Amino acid sequence: MHLAKLHYIILWLWFPVAALSQSPVGSSRPVIVQGAMPSETDGLVGRLQDVRLEQIGGWKFWHGSVNGYPVIVSRTLKGIANAAASTAIAIERYHPAAIINQGTAGGVEPSLHLHDIVLGTRAVSIGAFKSPHRAAGGGSNSLDWKPLNLMASEGSAGGDPNRQRIAEFKGDSTLLVVARSVVPLYSKGRVVEGVIGSSDMWNDEIDRLTWFHKEFGVSVEEMETAAAAQIAGLYKTTFLGIRVVSDNTTTGEAYQPKTGEACQEFVFEVVRAYVKRLAR
Repeated sequence: MHLAKLHYIILWLWFPVAALSQSPVGSSRPVIVQGAMPSETDGLVGRLQDVRLEQIGGWKFWHGSVNGYPVIVSRTLKGIANAAASTAIAIERYHPAAIINQGTAGGVEPSLHLHDIVLGTRAVSIGAFKSPHRAAGGGSNSLDWKPLNLMASEGSAGGDPNRQRIAEFKGDSTLLVVARSVVPLYSKGRVVEGVIGSSDMWNDEIDRLTWFHKEFGVSVEEMETAAAAQIAGLYKTTFLGIRVVSDNTTTGEAYQPKTGEACQEFVFEVVRAYVKRLAR
């Protein structure tokens, strides 16, 4: 082979690798921020630069950037199934550097009030339980139910007492450090660390909420975080849940959807700090 031709082939093969190693921030793995409803995503979409919308099935993904770094806002829709499906799609399609699931939640702790934000050191599934046998006419008492860890996939979910524990998923330690760093920027309420409980239920029974807190340490409850965390964990994807208190039955504070805007403002600051760290 002629040496000049060989030299050309080597350059042709080398160029994509060299270009990749020197790729701009805009070609980096994106940060994905999830919310279930327009009131949990519109504010974030409005803060992105160079936005374009991609829809996959019923789920919407707004592509944009924050300070030149790629960020995708994902509207997961409500509930466990939607959160899990949209998270799996996002990971398979976009290979994110991290996922932040955020939005509104009901307070479970009486010390939490509207606009208080909970950084999820853990997310737990409070929608999978086994009830004890009761004969006809024996009624029902959810406080006697035992949790099911559906991550224990071998054998009977309800027959093995070792599997009757809450399924829990830890928040990423680095994302927690970043979130703590922007706490001074938030003035609409407190920012605390706690446990986010998720299920396809809206619980307004005080005794049941107290039981969630006492038995499993739940601070707030909602319908998506634990499911998204579960899928992220299976893919080994960095994850953190952040939730704002939008109501608290234990204190009589009614649902206020505007709290979702405050959460998005805080989360945007977390994203800005995190992408700065990634860009370095």
